[in-house]
Amino acid sequence: MVVFALLAGGRARARAATGAGVSSPGLVAPQASPAAGSGPGAAPPQIPGDDDPEPKLSLPLEADREAWQKSGFRFGLGVVYGQFHGLDGAPSGRLRGFLLRLGIRLDADWSVYTSFQYALASSAGGLSGLRFAGTLDPTWHVTPHLSLSLGLGFGGIVEGGASRPDVEPLPSTLNTSYTFPSATPPLPSCSGVGVAGLGRLEWAIVLGPRSATSLMVEATGQWTGCVADTGRVEPDTGQAIVRRQWWPHVGLTAAWGISWR
Repeated sequence: MVVFALLAGGRARARAATGAGVSSPGLVAPQASPAAGSGPGAAPPQIPGDDDPEPKLSLPLEADREAWQKSGFRFGLGVVYGQFHGLDGAPSGRLRGFLLRLGIRLDADWSVYTSFQYALASSAGGLSGLRFAGTLDPTWHVTPHLSLSLGLGFGGIVEGGASRPDVEPLPSTLNTSYTFPSATPPLPSCSGVGVAGLGRLEWAIVLGPRSATSLMVEATGQWTGCVADTGRVEPDTGQAIVRRQWWPHVGLTAAWGISWR
């Protein structure tokens, strides 16, 4: 009985071990399905945080008009047209030329400019030559567009072949230099310099952060010491014999220019 029981238990354990290693018929182990998007032509998987940010357009930091109100260097060129009227018998003429301006913007309200003007003066029987001037112009900016300037400096006239008649005393009658008491009648030619001043009204329009255009009206005044060489010299000193006159002028000119910063 004991031997029979041991044999029966051994066969049962052998059958159990054999059944554990063999699958039952009709039972198929489930297989994992392929991951979505892993097939041919599928889009690559998205990685969090890998998207490019949307581009942002930069905005201007300040308006062009505000940039022109800041301190800094200024440079300008322009053209002028006007009339130069002689007083006390001095000859008159029409002016056509150009304007050069260099300056510094101090703050929103004030600037300091240096202006140089070169113009051809022409008139039948009047001025015939070059009129030049240089002034230092403190400028008050009343508004972003409107500004007022007052300038003081030098001005001069250089005439070549004016068609005015000669005046007494004639050069041939002089043994020394002579100064006329007035500008009446005027010398046949004038070359000299003197004091000049101006008042300017300007209207500016900003074109961009670096350029602006402006329209200007200038009232000018000039006191010129004219000198006409006689071509002769004093016998005692050897100095040239000249005739002198003082010519007062007032003028009104219009100008258009472009400035850069």
